[in-house]
Amino acid sequence: MNIHEEKIALVKELLEIKDPSILSEIKNILHQNDRNDFWDDLTDEQKSEINQARDQIKNGNTTDFESFMNLHRP
Repeated sequence: MNIHEEKIALVKELLEIKDPSILSEIKNILHQNDRNDFWDDLTDEQKSEINQARDQIKNGNTTDFESFMNLHRP
């Protein structure tokens, strides 16, 4: 089966679908490349803060959750 025949077969299957949630999922799959990466929507300051945090983690400059919470609990 060539690509043209594959497309026709898919269209026929789409026409038989009754469940709107399945159609929605198919639409999401078809348009997933249209979505922007959240990184592109961040400001330069936000990107810098994330990169700084990433560097701190790489350098072992972290605090475990319980210690952090003990510092901030009343």
